[in-house]
Amino acid sequence: MRVFLIFLFLLSSLRGEENISTRDWPLGLEPDFEIPRDNPLTEEKVRLGKRLFFDKRLSLDESLSCATCHDSEKGFSNGLAVSEGVSGKTGSRNVPSIVNRLYGSTQFWDGRAETLESQALGPLFNPDEMAMNEKLLLERLNTDTVYLKLFYQAFGSSEPTVERMSKALACFERTLLTGETAFDRYEWEGIATALSASAKRGLSLFRGKGRCSTCHIGTNFTDEQFHNLGAGEGAGQMDPGRAAVTGDAADLGKFKTPSLRNIEYTAPYMHDGSLASLEDVIEFYNQGGRPNPYLDKEMKPLKLSESEKSDLLAFLKSLTGPVFSVNVKALEALTQ
Repeated sequence: MRVFLIFLFLLSSLRGEENISTRDWPLGLEPDFEIPRDNPLTEEKVRLGKRLFFDKRLSLDESLSCATCHDSEKGFSNGLAVSEGVSGKTGSRNVPSIVNRLYGSTQFWDGRAETLESQALGPLFNPDEMAMNEKLLLERLNTDTVYLKLFYQAFGSSEPTVERMSKALACFERTLLTGETAFDRYEWEGIATALSASAKRGLSLFRGKGRCSTCHIGTNFTDEQFHNLGAGEGAGQMDPGRAAVTGDAADLGKFKTPSLRNIEYTAPYMHDGSLASLEDVIEFYNQGGRPNPYLDKEMKPLKLSESEKSDLLAFLKSLTGPVFSVNVKALEALTQ
């Protein structure tokens, strides 16, 4: 079963926009989400957003696309500690996966973007990432007859605008979902053999002694809240996190809880990519994080044995599943 699931994931995550398959709602996800009223999902906007997502002409030197950092082969992250932009510039934070962001209440590690529409524009105009400027961006789009047709189909006007771009990108990103994991087959279909004995013990630890489900809750395994774990190394320790958004000192070092779905593919971990492996993450939590004045009250030493750590790792790997662009009609049906 596990080999089959990994095959499905790899099959649906080959490079190139043409290789992201479209399917219906995945097993394991609750149909509990909201679509902005001012940006309803349509097949035309998703089609436009998909082309934009894979287009390197959206970066200043035409070397990067959204898909460069959100690589389908790496869980829609990029496998690096921190982001890398044009001309070799580097950011200060790890690239979060954009899968299942349909459920996101805020975006980025610090939650500074309240919508996917605003998140989509952040990397485009960030000088350390895609470094684009609006004038050049619109010039490039206006000289592409395919884009003019796609904008017309999506918005009833062939004129590209930054706002329409952001809406199309957000629509496409909202369709990127993952589920149908070994855990989902065990939990929702009652297939006892879907999980190994080790993964079953890990699930019990996850919900019990390991205390993971305190924050990694729901079918997307995140509370969408911000917590101080004491995570980070070097400059990562100095990152103010959520406090830079709220201005509240109590939010120092707080970062958003990531989903654990496909966590096996999104190494390295934490906001600065300072933990190289899932084994390192488990040990970090086992030690109770790193003490500091703002450490989350739920962070406590777990006293896990070596075998318990292995079982917890087996469970986390059972959350690996295929990624696909969910059918727009299937989403529409769930919102009615």
